[in-house]
Amino acid sequence: MTLEKARQLLGTQVSFGGGYNRNSTRLILAEVAREHGQDAADALIRELRLDEVFGLTPGKTP
Repeated sequence: MTLEKARQLLGTQVSFGGGYNRNSTRLILAEVAREHGQDAADALIRELRLDEVFGLTPGKTP
């Protein structure tokens, strides 16, 4: 998955919010971390404010 595709998918999850979308977000971030490294996943968490929306913490594997 490209980082741009991950951004699009994560943006959709953020727009819906909720518990199911948090789980989907974690799966997307796990894929990003696997393909691009934890730093890329952390950057997306910060960029899309996933820490505020879903309570995800940068630096931890989703």
